[in-house]
Amino acid sequence: MIAVAAAQYGLKAHIYCPDPDSPAFDVAARRTIAPYDDAAALQAFAESVDVVTYEFENIPSATAEILAARRPLHPSASALATTQDRLAEKSFVAGLGIPVAPFRAVDDAAGLAEAVREIGLPAVLKTRRFGYDGKGQVMLRREDLGASGFDPAAVMASLRNQPCILEGFVAFESEVSVVAARNAEGGFSAYDPCANEHRHHILARTVVPAPGMTEETAAEATAIARTIADALGYVGVLAVEMFLVRRPDGSAGVVVNEIAPRVHNSGHWTIEGAETSQFAQHVRAICGWPLGSAALAGASVEMLNLIGGEADAWSRILAEPGSHLHLYGKGEARPGRKMGHLTRVRTRA
Repeated sequence: MIAVAAAQYGLKAHIYCPDPDSPAFDVAARRTIAPYDDAAALQAFAESVDVVTYEFENIPSATAEILAARRPLHPSASALATTQDRLAEKSFVAGLGIPVAPFRAVDDAAGLAEAVREIGLPAVLKTRRFGYDGKGQVMLRREDLGASGFDPAAVMASLRNQPCILEGFVAFESEVSVVAARNAEGGFSAYDPCANEHRHHILARTVVPAPGMTEETAAEATAIARTIADALGYVGVLAVEMFLVRRPDGSAGVVVNEIAPRVHNSGHWTIEGAETSQFAQHVRAICGWPLGSAALAGASVEMLNLIGGEADAWSRILAEPGSHLHLYGKGEARPGRKMGHLTRVRTRA
């Protein structure tokens, strides 16, 4: 989708990916199929382009550093390093004075036991790296511990004893996100906050504007996204995932959950639903061009992910007036795999 947006601006995309079946190859001018640790391939790739970007955060930091040494890399290697480690990310956001869930670093079973004593239950244990769509995390509830009680060693073993972070559970009213863009000059543009519904830890539905979110709370969420982007010196599109909560005094507020240093699934609706899509906005930002308008193209927008076999309903979706279908060209529709999405834009009366 980034490559398609770039092509509409007359730009050519060269895709680097270890997967020979990457759907992005279908719409790119050039391709390189090589591992992320192939220094020679990375150097040749960098020398063939003017600017480098990425669309997921599990790229090794060494890969980012090799590329950044040869061409402008946006977002930067330092932004990637901060956001691909959940402990570093949480510490960074908390250091900005932004509300986050209580958290503790967990390196072993003893550390988990101590963290649970300090934070309490329920809580979520997450691997510090390489987790998404619910992968690499375990929910710890008192009622799930059973008669034998809490076994920290077994819980850590279920996550392969990787370095983890324990986060206290946040009682939230809904999950929301702010998708925004920043350019190198500090220009900033944010889409309306959207509400996200998940099934089995996978985003299923996004609605914008976020129902039940006041203008004041939406402005607070957007200001938080800008504070984070500015502090990272960020260039490109990012998403800040948040919980909409009720404070003790009854007022609404937000708590930051995660930062995604990339175009984001909860922003796919912008292709038809905003004046500038998040993909076009990302291309503008990393190329040093003026940012586009993030205004809604209608009164409201709904996006539904097509997960696994749901994409088989493509014919019915195409026949539905007002629905916009996107299929990603992935070869196999496995359970839990995002195969596409559809967007519905409700026009203003």
